[in-house]
Amino acid sequence: MASTLADAGARLRAPARLPSFRLLWLGQSLSLLGDGFSYIAFSWITLGLTGSTLALGSVLAFQAVPRALLTLVGGSLSDKWSPRTLMVLSAWARAALMAGVGVAGLTGTLTLWMLCCAAAAFGSVDAFFQPARASILPSVVDAELLAPANALLAVGTKVAAVLGPAVGGTVVAFSDASVAFLVDGVCFALCALCVAGVRPRPRPGPADGAEGAAKAAAGAEDAEDGPAAPEAAGDTLGARIRAGLRYAFADPRIRTILVVDAAVTFCQAGPFTVGFATLAKVDLEGGSATLGLLNAALAGGAMLGTLAGGAVGGRPRVGLLIAALAGWLALGTGLLAVVDSAAGAVAAVLAMGFGMGFQGVFGMSWIQRNIHGSVLSRVIAVDMVIGYAVAPLSLVACGALAASGTAPMFALTAVVLVVTAAGILASKPVRAMR
Repeated sequence: MASTLADAGARLRAPARLPSFRLLWLGQSLSLLGDGFSYIAFSWITLGLTGSTLALGSVLAFQAVPRALLTLVGGSLSDKWSPRTLMVLSAWARAALMAGVGVAGLTGTLTLWMLCCAAAAFGSVDAFFQPARASILPSVVDAELLAPANALLAVGTKVAAVLGPAVGGTVVAFSDASVAFLVDGVCFALCALCVAGVRPRPRPGPADGAEGAAKAAAGAEDAEDGPAAPEAAGDTLGARIRAGLRYAFADPRIRTILVVDAAVTFCQAGPFTVGFATLAKVDLEGGSATLGLLNAALAGGAMLGTLAGGAVGGRPRVGLLIAALAGWLALGTGLLAVVDSAAGAVAAVLAMGFGMGFQGVFGMSWIQRNIHGSVLSRVIAVDMVIGYAVAPLSLVACGALAASGTAPMFALTAVVLVVTAAGILASKPVRAMR
């Protein structure tokens, strides 16, 4: 047992011995810390400037909409140039934007329209960072280290998601929202310096293919052959985006990942926000403390699952893991439909978080290992855009369902997840995914 735990720990720590990975981890964590920081800074300075919740919603929308619209563009440019280049440029651009807003706030020249423009610019350049940060890893670590590397990056992401708003709120409380923008600019500048120090390995070209393409040709995955590298249908931005879309939907395994991600997002965005809040306040009568416990259980379970996934050796059948996750989440949401105690709800949510974290490590590693390097960022961008589109629909649908109680909402979510799991198991190529 001791040697098994030692081996698992060694596997998890292996990527951290690489200088480029350490810089990438720190750079991504700083960027995500800055994202959480910017949410607090934008929110607080808008309310302080206008006192209007409508203005606040407008500023946040100006940030979110360009991010969703330009993500496919960011993925296309990342494939054409270099993920590292886009990450560095995006980080420097966000640093300049945050510093500019901070200076304008301190000098008393900041206006609402300036905030809206800054928010739109921030969301636009962030759209170039997100696909790149997910696709750069195969050029930094070997294929065998993808799972533990993704686990460590995911832990950094989760920690930054918690610390960003907390640190941002503390800075605002003890100084001023304008100072928070300046501190946020420093975070993004440090991110740019860290990522600039990453020394990626040569990316696989069309002649090489990704590891998955070679394995599919040899039958090593006991699955249908994956799509070849996308043919150059033109070098225009639109042509590259269309080529990425065709590539993503040509392979049944990639299609399944996209559909499952959409289903899980739909069954997570609304139920884990509207559902948790209604469950805590109405059904369990526990108030904000219970809501905090549910969210903490989800985050804590996901972090534990991520670490466990990174410590596991080998390449499990990812298709079966995805089906198991859908079934596991169906069981958890089904329990939430009938649970009558805060302890039971927290336990169910903790277990669901663990499953999401564990499977997420292997799902992302499969994508990075098997999708052709020249189109990887575009496929990841497609997945992100689908998530951006599905999440608001889930929030609206769950808001309507929760009006009559959380039990019907959670029960319907469980049914959707069961159908998703059955669909995965019905596909032989997906079941064979490793």
